[in-house]
Amino acid sequence: MIKPQKEEHQELLEKSIEHLEARGFQNIKADMDGYETPKSFIKQSTGNSVTPDITAIKNGRKYLFDLSLKSDAPTLLKSKWLLLDTLSRMKSNRFRIITFRGHYKFTHTLLQELNLNNKQPIKIT
Repeated sequence: MIKPQKEEHQELLEKSIEHLEARGFQNIKADMDGYETPKSFIKQSTGNSVTPDITAIKNGRKYLFDLSLKSDAPTLLKSKWLLLDTLSRMKSNRFRIITFRGHYKFTHTLLQELNLNNKQPIKIT
């Protein structure tokens, strides 16, 4: 999810956190009020700050989560996903995408365009 969408979709972020807690994730950090903010990364080519929507730990392994919602600026979302995917692979972490009903096709199309076909989004209804 890109920054302009974060304020509009707080309830989806909360729903995602509840889903992850039910799946056994611990030490959850989220980019919203009431939670500790995850570590931000700075993309050197543009100088933009990139923050994953949610980070959590399960079985000793760190997971980075990003919410996929339809957007007018898919290039920002694509660059964010590529950066988070690269960083997670460098540090032996896991990167997952969470999507919701009505956003499946958009998410699938972006993943194909980025050649991230090995990523299966977590679908929350």
